[in-house]
Amino acid sequence: MIVNWAHAWPSATAAFLASLVEFVEALTVVLAVGTVRGWRGALFGAGAAVAVLLLAVLLLGPLLTDIPLRTVQLGIGGLLLLFGMRWLRKAILRAAGVLPLHDEEAAFAKESAKLHSLGLGGRWDKVGIATAFKITLLEGLEVVFIVIAVGAGGSGLLVPASLGALAAMLVVIALGVLVHRPLSTIPENTFKFIVGVLLSAFGTFWAGEGMGLTWPGEDWSILGLVAGFLVVSLLAVRLCRSRGEETAAS
Repeated sequence: MIVNWAHAWPSATAAFLASLVEFVEALTVVLAVGTVRGWRGALFGAGAAVAVLLLAVLLLGPLLTDIPLRTVQLGIGGLLLLFGMRWLRKAILRAAGVLPLHDEEAAFAKESAKLHSLGLGGRWDKVGIATAFKITLLEGLEVVFIVIAVGAGGSGLLVPASLGALAAMLVVIALGVLVHRPLSTIPENTFKFIVGVLLSAFGTFWAGEGMGLTWPGEDWSILGLVAGFLVVSLLAVRLCRSRGEETAAS
């Protein structure tokens, strides 16, 4: 498989940023499990989930090559657009102050309290293993979907998308080892805002190609779509914020 890296960087970037958000959320719970119930169960559960996810990528990725490219682009593009717009909607509302920002410190404290209430287990704590496995699998499934969706957009894009997700996982693991606490300093809503814009742009581009649309500038038109979604999203933030202020004043 030949990878055109000149056109692959948007795929790698989108996969990296989206995966970074999901891995940070998973790390918060894994850290809580390790701190409260022990690191053996936390690491075993998280590791088992990662193994399952890697197997899913290896099995599902090649299957896409048996489906006509336009069909894949139309289906995956539509799903990716819906996925990106969901993230973008929440990010816009949080940036405008309509929804509260996600707090990893609060999530860590809440998960720790819940784990304390379940009592301690033995050498291989079933509760700790199950909790770490579940959160890593759930967040990781979203990463797998993003990697496969981004990689299905064209020939040779699965490799850079996978590398982007892998880089995000390694960054989060390294930060988790270094700081050993929730990564509350990472502006998660900013990441979700950027990722929502990128995924929406990718989804629009590939859905258009799946319908036979010829984009001006071919792959470079993705940059125009990103700029368009970004401008509209920033205007939406200002509109939601001003309406919220008007409502509060009245």
